[in-house]
Amino acid sequence: MLPHSTLPPATASSARRAALVAATLASFLTPFMGSAVNIALPVIGREFSLDAVNLGWVATAYILAAVVFLLPFGRLADIKGRRRIFISGLAVYVVVSIAITLSQSGSQLIALRVAQGIGAAMLFGTGVVVLTSVFPPAERGKVLGLNAAAVYIGLSLGPTAGGLLTGAFGWRSIFLTTAALGLFALYFIITRMKTEWQEASDERFDLKGAVVYGLALISLMLGFSELPDPDGFILIGGGAVGLIVFLLLEARTTHPILSIELFRHNPVFTLSNVATLINYSATFATGFLLSLYLQFVKGFSPAGAGLILVAQPILMASISPFAGRLADRFEPRLLASAGMALSATGLGLLIFISENTSMVYIVAALVVLGSGFGLFSSPNTSAVMGSVTRRHYGVASATLSTMRLVGQMLSLGIALLLFALIIGRVQLSPDVHAELVTSLRVAFSIFTVLCVLGVFASLPRGRGLPVNNGN
Repeated sequence: MLPHSTLPPATASSARRAALVAATLASFLTPFMGSAVNIALPVIGREFSLDAVNLGWVATAYILAAVVFLLPFGRLADIKGRRRIFISGLAVYVVVSIAITLSQSGSQLIALRVAQGIGAAMLFGTGVVVLTSVFPPAERGKVLGLNAAAVYIGLSLGPTAGGLLTGAFGWRSIFLTTAALGLFALYFIITRMKTEWQEASDERFDLKGAVVYGLALISLMLGFSELPDPDGFILIGGGAVGLIVFLLLEARTTHPILSIELFRHNPVFTLSNVATLINYSATFATGFLLSLYLQFVKGFSPAGAGLILVAQPILMASISPFAGRLADRFEPRLLASAGMALSATGLGLLIFISENTSMVYIVAALVVLGSGFGLFSSPNTSAVMGSVTRRHYGVASATLSTMRLVGQMLSLGIALLLFALIIGRVQLSPDVHAELVTSLRVAFSIFTVLCVLGVFASLPRGRGLPVNNGN
């Protein structure tokens, strides 16, 4: 593809519009499904008799698969074509969503969630880079803000729609709805987005690095769920060693899937990615944990729980476009750091949750948390994408998405670890309400500390957004 600046005005405008609509549809789709499934987890657990840890794997398997495959697919998108990987990912997502409705056991469901995560990795690794490929730097914050708003609208509608669908038609209807939305997006993309981006077609794919990276992450996450069993410590140790080996390999590879050079010589890129990792590690499991709390401890229906949880993503969706526009005018680091501080405040409020906590208090905490996250996301993404040249857009986008998903994985990993240590491998029931509440309080204490540390990672990244020369 020609750079956006060299396209005829009419063609450039059409390409930008198609890219924005396509990326926005995909950005809505995956969080909508994820947040809807969180609401349905108690129903799924009862149907398949899943204990607390295995129930967590219904959510975690999807995230883990997406993390493992995101960097490789981000790299393949630069080599083989971003549009091609984007369309393939959406097709996989649709087919697997339909297959999930036929699941007959918890193990089948978890296996298919892995396949769905692979499809999601293709989307995560290409959506943002499609936008940054066709929009000029002066408009980047605005379109990334709109893209972030689509994510948060999906998160906003997911709990309510998931609760209503589960109550009226069963949990499988969530995946059928997702498949229908995906089919519409797939038709639109195939017929209206014709441009291909393939800016590294002359480079080789780092298969060795991709394999080591994937095995290390799988070992690490399995280790979390096996603690305090000795095998858990062995798996975590093996995963940590694997990640070190991966970094050493990437430093010596001509065309790595993770550019170590970007981290070495670009403090804005490095610290913005670290801030993303910390932010998602501290916040992502909130919806998962509160969904269980509201339904098992407070006795809400899936629909009722969804209506309460919707407070957080509504604030995200409302604030992120505004924050994106501000990032085009002011220092992204200051906006993102302020958002991280707000998120820490919201998480701190949830430390005091108990069986008797009022819904007003929980909603207030979610409002503060959602406001902070909305203020953080768009400026931070703008800082990352504005700190690299066009040739590195695919790697930068995939790296940012990887930090986000690794953060989500670690957040769920902390929840699984606490369930294993405090609740044990038993089904959630009134007999373990006290243990569930204790798990939540410990988790939110850990998350608050992480978010406070994130503020200090976010502030020193630099006083201004580096100038992108467009090359």
